[in-house]
Amino acid sequence: MTDDSRDHVIPGSDEELTTPDVEGYDFRGEFNFDELLNSYATTGFQATHLAEAIEIAEQMQADDATVYLTFTSNIISSGLREVVAALVRKGYVDVIITTSGSLTEDVIKTAKPFKMGEWDADEAELRERGINRLGNIFVPSDRYVWLEEYLYDFFDDFFAEEKVRTPTAFARELGETLDDEDSVLKQAADNGVPVYCPALTDAEVGNFLYYYRQGYDSEVGIEILDDYDSLIEDGLLSDTTGLIAVGGGVPKHHAIMTNLFRGGADHAIYISTGMEGDGSLSGAPPNEAVSWGKIKDEEETNYTLVEAEATLVFPLLVAAAFD
Repeated sequence: MTDDSRDHVIPGSDEELTTPDVEGYDFRGEFNFDELLNSYATTGFQATHLAEAIEIAEQMQADDATVYLTFTSNIISSGLREVVAALVRKGYVDVIITTSGSLTEDVIKTAKPFKMGEWDADEAELRERGINRLGNIFVPSDRYVWLEEYLYDFFDDFFAEEKVRTPTAFARELGETLDDEDSVLKQAADNGVPVYCPALTDAEVGNFLYYYRQGYDSEVGIEILDDYDSLIEDGLLSDTTGLIAVGGGVPKHHAIMTNLFRGGADHAIYISTGMEGDGSLSGAPPNEAVSWGKIKDEEETNYTLVEAEATLVFPLLVAAAFD
């Protein structure tokens, strides 16, 4: 072997790195959950990003930040519904931004549970049986029959005095009708947390609003710009803001876009499996939002992206940083 070839294979290094050693949790002795999560900081890969997220979430609380929690409807479809409800119940969340499916499924679950299923199912057979599939979660169609009746009764009261209402009013007053401690809408209503849903028609709620207006009252409607005004103005009044975006889409962007008016969010945590390569907002990392002025760029780490599926890591974040 020539000296040149050896230099290519083993180039060597004279620099001594001062960063921490890569080291995982030592399972010898009595197990300690807090120490396990602390070890994520030096585990590497996405574990280290989760450790960053925990630190940022703790900093949000230390700064008394206005905390925005954004999530898509699959979070409520899953057992993360209970995690979100706990965060609201314990006063850790100030603003929720979500999708119409979240409202739909939260209401259904107050009366009729979703059931565990399987990914590899016969879709045509499920259709024959009246079962809808969400990944490995099954939702029988009778849930939506029940929901239609429930919402029609609610619509009568909701539109009785005002024909045009906002999504936040819809979420608040709907939450006030619910009797389930694990309901996100109930906890939000009980604790004064506004629930913004800029795409309120994009689920069964929208379908039933359409049928209600066609069949019962052609004058009813939903106004979204008043909510947008409130979201922007409340952000402008906040000394510090922090975002926890679980998934992407409209909820995530609504939070960072409205923070643009105040010069960007002070802290941001993204949990996402979206890919950046297609240029979509859902896959865009937080540093892209910095380029738009939607998240501030500080000297200390104030944002991170955990590239992981939310049911795996969101409960760990909550357990370590909030509970």
